[in-house]
Amino acid sequence: MEQMTVTKLYTLKETIASEIFAGVTYPWEVLPKIGAFIVKLGSTLPETEYEKIGEDIWVAKSAKVAATASIHGPAIIGKEAEIRHCAFIRGNAIVGEGAVVGNSTELKNVILFNKVQVPHYNYVGDSILGYKSHMGAGAVTSNVKSDKSLVKVKVGEKTIETGLKKFGAMLGDEVEVGCGSVLNPGSVIGSHTNIYPLSMVRGVIPAGSIYKKQGEIVAKQ
Repeated sequence: MEQMTVTKLYTLKETIASEIFAGVTYPWEVLPKIGAFIVKLGSTLPETEYEKIGEDIWVAKSAKVAATASIHGPAIIGKEAEIRHCAFIRGNAIVGEGAVVGNSTELKNVILFNKVQVPHYNYVGDSILGYKSHMGAGAVTSNVKSDKSLVKVKVGEKTIETGLKKFGAMLGDEVEVGCGSVLNPGSVIGSHTNIYPLSMVRGVIPAGSIYKKQGEIVAKQ
């Protein structure tokens, strides 16, 4: 179970949202708290570095935001971040410093750590993406089960009840997700792991792995 903890998955100094993880064991525990946390944090951001552009929306003055992007609050866009053409940020979103949110990418109830890249046609909902993680074109998180039951995290023969109806994926630091992949509800990807393109992922994938397909996961050399 330790591999799924906040300290194993993430470098907390690489997010403006580090305080939200205080006293938390598993990262998905913060998902219901993101909106309120943004409102509280946003009011403390220095006006010399951030501009409030709408209700509960703070954008760093060094960030690049396309005129065609749509941003709904609560949201914080970090320093040097890039929000590209037709990106859709639906609210409850923290975009880290130097992160890229690309064309037609949709975010909802997420924390993107610094230098995260979701640059092409991605959907990321009810998820947390660690430092320098990257989702290839068309890769998405699926955040609701088809039967609408509560999401469980499964690791081997063990199951953790999350109590959440909406829970996409937890990506550790420097995870690479290949193009066209689907991360099923309750997926947890350990840091420095690579997911092959067109993968269908569920459950917990160990850190430092290469996920080739379900049942075929090898350790990096």
